[in-house]
Amino acid sequence: MRRSKAVSAWALVAGTALLVSACGGGDSSEDPNTGSSADVKSMATGKAESGDNYKLAEAEASDQVIVGIDEGFSSYNNDEVSANSSYNTYVLTSVLSGADVLNGNNKVLLNNDVLESWTVTSSDPQVVEWKIKPNVKWSDGEAWDCDDFYLAWLSHSEKAKGPDGEAVFKNASPAGYQLVDAPTCKDDLTFEAKFSEPYLDYKGMFSSTAMLPAHVLEKNTGVADITKVTPTSPEVAQISEFWNNKWKGFNAELMPSSGPYKITAFDENSQTVTLEKNPNWVGAKGGPNKIIVRPIPDTKAMATALQNGEIDVAASTQPDATAANTIKGLSSQGVTYGSASQLTFEHLDLNFNRMFADKDLRKAFFETVDRQEVVDKLLKEVQADAQPLNSIVFFPGEEGFEDQYSQKAGLGPEAAAKTLEAAGWVKGGDGIFAKDGKRASATITHNENARRSQTVEIIIAQAAKAGIEIKDETDANFLKGRLDKGDYDIALFGWSAAPFKAEQPSIYITGGGQNYQGLTDPRIDQAFKAATSATDEAAATKSYAEADKAIAENYATLPLFQTPSMWGFRGIDRVYMQSYNGALWNAGEWKKTE
Repeated sequence: MRRSKAVSAWALVAGTALLVSACGGGDSSEDPNTGSSADVKSMATGKAESGDNYKLAEAEASDQVIVGIDEGFSSYNNDEVSANSSYNTYVLTSVLSGADVLNGNNKVLLNNDVLESWTVTSSDPQVVEWKIKPNVKWSDGEAWDCDDFYLAWLSHSEKAKGPDGEAVFKNASPAGYQLVDAPTCKDDLTFEAKFSEPYLDYKGMFSSTAMLPAHVLEKNTGVADITKVTPTSPEVAQISEFWNNKWKGFNAELMPSSGPYKITAFDENSQTVTLEKNPNWVGAKGGPNKIIVRPIPDTKAMATALQNGEIDVAASTQPDATAANTIKGLSSQGVTYGSASQLTFEHLDLNFNRMFADKDLRKAFFETVDRQEVVDKLLKEVQADAQPLNSIVFFPGEEGFEDQYSQKAGLGPEAAAKTLEAAGWVKGGDGIFAKDGKRASATITHNENARRSQTVEIIIAQAAKAGIEIKDETDANFLKGRLDKGDYDIALFGWSAAPFKAEQPSIYITGGGQNYQGLTDPRIDQAFKAATSATDEAAATKSYAEADKAIAENYATLPLFQTPSMWGFRGIDRVYMQSYNGALWNAGEWKKTE
C-alpha cells in the first residue's frame, strides 16, 4: 500500500457494489448489484495497457472537460503529513509521474511512459534498480531523472533527524524508504537502492506523489546537487523546511508537471483546479486539452450538477442513495453510471491520549455500536450486500482475512453496561456512567458529510441506552489540521490505500507518522516489522494477520464498512474511478463522444 490517505469520502479504502433501486435508470444489461452499465468493468484497464506495463494510449484531442469530486485540491506535496488527502491525489495523478500506475482493478503496472524497468538485481541483500527512459522532462524543460528519485528517498526515509531526534521531513509514510541505506544514482537514468532488509512491496515506492522536482528545490535552497546531500549534511534543515512548507497550495514557478497535464490555475477560495496539457509530456498527447476539477462536497448536488450539464463527470467516493438514483435516472440523457469496490474503509478511531486511555471504556463503546444498523440504514439502498467490515488490515476475499470484530462490537447496551460496572464505573442520576469524577462522555468529530452525521446520530442513540454520552462535532477542516494533531475524542473518517500493505504500519505502530490516536503495543510493532521484512508472501500474510488481531484486541479502531465509489459521465467514451487515484488516472486517453 502506498502511503495511506485520509479522505473525507472516506478515504482512503476498498469498496462494494451499489444496488439498483426501483427508480434507477439503465437497461437490462445492468449489473444486478451495482446498476452499472455492463461495459463499465472493461473500462478498468488502460487502452494501451499490456501485460504488466502501462502506457497512455493515443486519443483524439478534444476540448474542455469538467470533473466534480468530493473535496478540493490543497497541496502539490501530498506526501507531507498534514496535507495528505485523497483529493490531492485525484488531481495529481495526471500531473506527476511515478514508477507505477494502478488500473481500475488495482493491478500494479510499470509506468512505461517514463520507466524502462524496475528490476531486483540481487536478493541477498535485496537490491532494486529503476531504469528511467531518456528524454523524460518536467513541464519547465528540466530532466525528470535520478535526482528526483534521490530526493524522494531523502524526504521519505526518515534518516535525517533534527536536534530533538525527530525526522525533519514530515512525510506521511517512510515505508520501504527507511530500509534503503545505500541509494545510488549510477547515472542520470539509473537509480539503485540497496535494502537493509527484504522488502516485497518495492513497486509501491517512488509513486507519483513522492516524485517532486529536485531541480526546483535545488534552485530555491542553493543546493548544487541533491544527490550529494546525506541525511547528516547541514543542508538538510533548509531542504526539509522547503519540502515541508513550500509545496502547499499552488505556485506555478515551484510546481511543474511531469505527467500529461500541468496545473495552470488554482482558485484557493473554491479550491477549483485547472489542468492543461504539459507541452513536454513524453507520452501520448491526446485527450481533453483542458480539465477543470471542481469540488462539490454534497454528493446530491454533484449528481444534480451532472444532470444540469454543469459538469461532465461526477466522481464521488461518498455512497449516497439519492445521488446514485439521480445519476442512474440520467441514462436517457446519455449518462453512464458506474460503481466499484474501493480500497477504502470507514472507521472510528479512539484517542488513547484522552479518556479512551481507559481500555474498559473503549471496550464498552465498541459493544454499544451496532454497525449492522448503520449499514442497513445508510448503505443498503446503494449496496445490496453491504456488511460491516471485520478487519482493518485485510478486505473480504483476501488471503489472511479473519473476522476480528463481530464478537467485540454491537453486543448491546447490557453488555456495555456490564463491562463498565465491572470496571468501577457507576451510572449517575442522568443515566450516564462516571468514574473518578469523569463522565463517560465523548465527541465524535468528522468533516462535513451528511452520511457521517447520520452515522453519528445512530451511534448517539445506541450509546445512550448503555449509559454513554456521545456528541456530534462537524468541522470542515477536521482532516486538514486537526486529525493529524490528535485533536479529537473519536475520529470518524476513512483510510484510502494503494494495494501495498507495507504502508499500513505508519498508522498503527508506536510513533508511526499517521498514528494520530496514540496507539502503542509491542505486539503490533513486532508483527508489522516481521511482515514488512518477510521474504515470501505467506510469511508476510501470517504476520499481518497477527498485527490485525492485536489491533482489534486493543479496541483501538472500529471499522464500520468498506466504502463504494460511484460515478457518472456524459460525452466521454469511458471513465473508471480508480480506487486510490480517482477518475483522472487515464484522462489523457479519454475520447469525446459528443
